[in-house]
Amino acid sequence: MELKANRIPDEFRLVVPRGMRLVKRMEQEFLLVESIYCPKGHNLMVDSVRIHGEPSIKLELSVAGQKGLVFVDSFWGSHAKLFSFLPECGEGSHLEGFCPYCHVSLNEEYKCSTDGCDSESSLVLHLPSGSGRVYVCSSLGCPGHVLDVNSLPHEMSQSISGINFFGHGTEDLFGGLE
Repeated sequence: MELKANRIPDEFRLVVPRGMRLVKRMEQEFLLVESIYCPKGHNLMVDSVRIHGEPSIKLELSVAGQKGLVFVDSFWGSHAKLFSFLPECGEGSHLEGFCPYCHVSLNEEYKCSTDGCDSESSLVLHLPSGSGRVYVCSSLGCPGHVLDVNSLPHEMSQSISGINFFGHGTEDLFGGLE
């Protein structure tokens, strides 16, 4: 999948939360997740699987009774990922996420705000020092994700949350998992 840049608001550049950083690639600016944790504090970033040249986010998933690992691109809004399994499921299926180290559930009640999605559940990942959380819609095929940072105004959070990189490969059934 090719990265496609979206504009990062100027005011966000001044308050990038811990666990994220801005990077320049191909003369474009991107937001990158560099630290993200399960609720019990395990770092989900792994250097052994790199996507777009950066460490990925390692999660354990259960979909339609099948379980395996997924490695998610750390570029905010990218939907590139690598699976250790290929579940047989259809559009609208929901996934359950777990920490690959302690197996704690990552799912919480959180209504997706994406038009046309009726999911009431999201995978929740934690930024360092309790500074914020990332909500990823648990409905396969939904690109919904929200960055909720304690120190950011709601409007700025919404602006960043709306960033999606839809380059090549958007036909991927698993497009909803960030």
